[in-house]
Amino acid sequence: QLQLVESGGGLVQAGGSLRLSCAASGRTFSSYALGWFRQAPGKERESVVTIARSGGITYYAESMKGRFTISRDNAKSTVDLQMNALKPEDTAVYYCAASRLLGLPREAFHYEYWGQGTQVTVSS
Repeated sequence: QLQLVESGGGLVQAGGSLRLSCAASGRTFSSYALGWFRQAPGKERESVVTIARSGGITYYAESMKGRFTISRDNAKSTVDLQMNALKPEDTAVYYCAASRLLGLPREAFHYEYWGQGTQVTVSS
């Protein structure tokens, strides 16, 4: 089992920044690819960014490129998401997730473990 706990969500004005963190406990953290997903009311869960096991390879959804940055620290079992230039359409519950798959799994069904989510609200 791998437990994931997100933190760092909140309310921010458009153009502002937030940093989300996800702390893991349980099995070997470095054995998992990690992803951040988000889900807005009435919408499907969507991939924000994925990072490979080593942290050397990442994949960003198009609308997040240049604004969001993912980083992981395998020694501390944490993965962070720095979000800049936030827009009202970024409002959603953000989840971190872990997958045993190699590479950059992009679909929610690729991920076995999920955090409880943290709310991000961007006001206009």
